[in-house]
Amino acid sequence: MGLFRKKENQKQAQQVQQKTQNEMKIYIQGAGGTIVTKSILNGTSKLKWMFRQESEHGNGWVAFGDTDSQEYVDDAKNMAVVDFNTLANIEPAVVNIFYMPIGSDLEFRSDKTGKYFVDTRTGKEIREPVKHPAQLAFEKNLKFLNQKTYPETFFQSLFTESSNIRVVRAGEADFPTGEVVLADPLAYLGSKYETLLDKQIPAGSYPVELSVCLSPIAGLRIAAARLLVAKHATKTSSGCFLVNSGQAVSYEIAMPRGKCIEDLGKPGVFTFFGVDTGLACFADRKVSEESRLFFENWAGKNPGKNKYTDYFAGLFQESYKANPEFQKQGGSFLEWKLPESGFRTVFFSSGMGDGMYSGYWGLDEKGEIVCLVAIFMNPEYF
Repeated sequence: MGLFRKKENQKQAQQVQQKTQNEMKIYIQGAGGTIVTKSILNGTSKLKWMFRQESEHGNGWVAFGDTDSQEYVDDAKNMAVVDFNTLANIEPAVVNIFYMPIGSDLEFRSDKTGKYFVDTRTGKEIREPVKHPAQLAFEKNLKFLNQKTYPETFFQSLFTESSNIRVVRAGEADFPTGEVVLADPLAYLGSKYETLLDKQIPAGSYPVELSVCLSPIAGLRIAAARLLVAKHATKTSSGCFLVNSGQAVSYEIAMPRGKCIEDLGKPGVFTFFGVDTGLACFADRKVSEESRLFFENWAGKNPGKNKYTDYFAGLFQESYKANPEFQKQGGSFLEWKLPESGFRTVFFSSGMGDGMYSGYWGLDEKGEIVCLVAIFMNPEYF
């Protein structure tokens, strides 16, 4: 009887493996390896327990069946490492808990109310998909953005190097008129959808610094960008970024042309600028207009071509090669010079991508402009 059962189990395991190879549904791409008892794989037990542990290999999930004894699971021969999707094809409910953190200890239940997990430490029932940590951070970040202002210490922290923040000089931007535009450079620069700010800065050329967030859950992201509006800017000994000669002691949201702080909250008054290509920039109004004319001319000479794929992609790649440490492959920032006038502006990735973002004027004790900051992320969430 024992020999018959062993052969039967082997047959069932082979059938599961064949189904895995030929019919397996991929619930989560790149889910990684999961330790599962062979009793679950061959169908002699049903999923009962799951816990997640630290693991250098695989995703850390371990699954036990309802008939597995301590003696059974202590024998390594009774365990197998399979793709998480293999387990999900046996019991799809496991997809709900895939993104739960290290240390999770769960019991699987199936009753007349449905299939669900229970956190053995808290007793909480888990019946809906647990969101990826990056998704949770993204949603929290959306609520954080575009406030009237933030504490001065928050702005300081964005541009103070730490374990997860690097401050990088991305280039210089020219402001021949001092009229400042915030825009998505590929979608809206030079269009009616760019945001022309109410305050002006002295005509001149100013450095752009980026706050690069090295996030364990979202990867390398640009949390904020800062235009340093200073009479004297000096390079640090490391040469990585410039330091403003003035000190911002307060910050206020940058209002669009014709509006003031008192208009904030009134119907039809918006402070933010839209990003639809994952890029943002500070630009002078004159540079913006010249950019529009340049690409109208370029499009006429290059019918059917895309200005990112066929023009900017190569330039971003050159920027990446020149400074790969703080950029994603393909480039995260670019100092672009208009071919005819030579005016420069700096393009940079906008945090987690497309969205609505606001600029903030940094003011010194006299109320004079020291800098302009565009905020994309709160690094504490990521």
